[in-house]
Amino acid sequence: MAKKRPQTKAAKAQVTNGEIPVVGAREPCPCGSGRRYKACHGRAAAHAVTELVQRPFEGLPGECDWVALRELVPAATVPLTLKDGLPEGVPSVTLATVLPMAWPALRRDDGSVLLALQNDSSSGDLARDLADTLQRALEAEPGTPVAGRRVPAEGPRLQDLLDPKGDFAPEVHTGFEFWIPESADNTNPEVAASLERANAAAIPTVKLTGVDAAYWCETPEKNHLRWVMPHPEEKLLDALARLHAAGTSSLGDDTRLVGSFRAHGLMVPVWDLPTSMGAEECEKPAAEFAERLAAALASDAPLTPEERRARGGLTNRQVTLS
Repeated sequence: MAKKRPQTKAAKAQVTNGEIPVVGAREPCPCGSGRRYKACHGRAAAHAVTELVQRPFEGLPGECDWVALRELVPAATVPLTLKDGLPEGVPSVTLATVLPMAWPALRRDDGSVLLALQNDSSSGDLARDLADTLQRALEAEPGTPVAGRRVPAEGPRLQDLLDPKGDFAPEVHTGFEFWIPESADNTNPEVAASLERANAAAIPTVKLTGVDAAYWCETPEKNHLRWVMPHPEEKLLDALARLHAAGTSSLGDDTRLVGSFRAHGLMVPVWDLPTSMGAEECEKPAAEFAERLAAALASDAPLTPEERRARGGLTNRQVTLS
């Protein structure tokens, strides 16, 4: 049998107060335990960074629209209001669905900031990642993009930086021309090429005005309505099942509720629409459906056998986006 290695006592911790500095995974832990950082304090730090926050936009004005712009809408912008006001030299902060070359953020020549929503998250908390990017953009030199990085586990979140009473009013665009300021005399060739590719891939999308967070979109074969809803998932599934079993879950002739997405802790029911049905034609049926849904959500009656079958079908047609 192989000899057992004699066990050695771990060195006493050298850091007893304050934060343990972050070091390389294979380096000795600064606490003085004698173990590598990844097997000591790095384990808790890694868990804190990767732990998934199910509803990263919870508590922000317009949570449903945040989810829609993150997952469903190609081109849109929203002015953001900071809790402590704009820093000197920053005339505005604008949320954008995406920026050229997939930049996480951009500090324009005039000092204004564009923050991109559709970017990879380095941690399990998208609100923390975006807050870190926003803070760095506010301090960046004008005319420079902000690169991605691994975000500290204890940094602020968007909820700490944005005014909770501020409006969140998305403006949906037909393309990505908002990337280029009107005052620009010429366009960077890389940005121009990225703009051309993005415009070619964008699906025409319109935000309905009569209900919250509902987005019509056009595809070659049929149109769709994708509606981000704030209700608890189990309660919403019951309500949709009641309407589906009663034959009242559609938005009119040749339309049908086909399933739903699950994104950032919220449900997004999806309807198939005929190609002849544009966004304006969706407004009245969507408002009428909202009334039917409110009544169904208010019911506490047990589901009937038909409603349970309808619920099972809707559950089987869920797709998780995030």
